[in-house]
Amino acid sequence: MASLVLAGNTSGSITISSPSVSGSNTLTLPANTGTVLTTASTFGGTGPAFSAYQSSAQTALSINTWTKLQFQTEEFDTNSNFDSTTNYRFTPTVAGYYQFTGALAMSAATSSGWLSFYKNGSAFKYGAQISTAAGGAFAATALIYCNGSTDYVELYGYIGVSQAPATGAANTYFQAAMIRGA
Repeated sequence: MASLVLAGNTSGSITISSPSVSGSNTLTLPANTGTVLTTASTFGGTGPAFSAYQSSAQTALSINTWTKLQFQTEEFDTNSNFDSTTNYRFTPTVAGYYQFTGALAMSAATSSGWLSFYKNGSAFKYGAQISTAAGGAFAATALIYCNGSTDYVELYGYIGVSQAPATGAANTYFQAAMIRGA
């Protein structure tokens, strides 16, 4: 294994070592005013992610009342940060920016509906209002910063006609993935 050591003008050094397996690897450094980004410290891809859906019918949502949606089945939960049994919330343990997506499908006609991401128990980001006469599906997406220790996010629904959400992975779901570290 070969190494290259670069000494700084005033202090410190950078050591670059070749990998232990063969292949082509490229290291590109910016000008001395730039910033070196690393996958682990700056980019998502290695942070927490989850996808959960409503697999059993939740009690009918009350008319014109924000109701927390329940997601009992996890498709994946890469860091065990989603609670699918009690609080139905995502509590990431890594600080960063997370892309959240949610959908609420209704099995019967509804006059209107919304989704909202609640952060730490309060409405934080709303989806668009949609009105429909035959069934209803409402979706929302938001980029939300989470501190990695105490922040949590839940999905709430609000509808104009009391009924239970449609169940299944394609109908009523909640998911998030870390897209950038703090």
